[in-house]
Amino acid sequence: MSWNPYDNLPPAATFSLTSSDLKEGEKLAMPQVSGIFGAGGQDVSPQLSWSGFPSATQSFVVTMVDPEAPTVLGFWHWAVVNIPGDVTELPAGAGDESGSGLPPGAFQLPNDARTTRYVGAAPPEGTGRHRYVFAALAVDAERIEIDKEATPAWLMYQIFDCTLGRAFLEGWYER
Repeated sequence: MSWNPYDNLPPAATFSLTSSDLKEGEKLAMPQVSGIFGAGGQDVSPQLSWSGFPSATQSFVVTMVDPEAPTVLGFWHWAVVNIPGDVTELPAGAGDESGSGLPPGAFQLPNDARTTRYVGAAPPEGTGRHRYVFAALAVDAERIEIDKEATPAWLMYQIFDCTLGRAFLEGWYER
């Protein structure tokens, strides 16, 4: 079954999300694939840039989810919260364990593996091609008050009413 976890949310403005490391609809490169989960990659978050977002945006959230993961609700690989509204890019590797490439005030939430970092693509062998949906979400709050141990699902719940716009970039991986 192919679904997008954002499909059931209220409409929001759309804007552009691009990457020098990933092109829409293409296979993820080995740096963006997981080494932690044994897929032979390096767990390096891709460079991401966004533009054309609503003028009332005060901060951004960036996430990556695998909606084809063999679970009921997919698998959240990465979630970054409280990216200042004047920041329009994350460099490659920003999602390392220390969040070294994140702007001041931004932080990563634990992913579904409960590691506080970017974890690359690692679909279980034999489960076919999985999509990896990167999202930049424009928020009308300067800061999202959320516990640093919260889940990405809780984050999505918390920004349900204050998301002004969404931008997506999708890649895939299979092993």
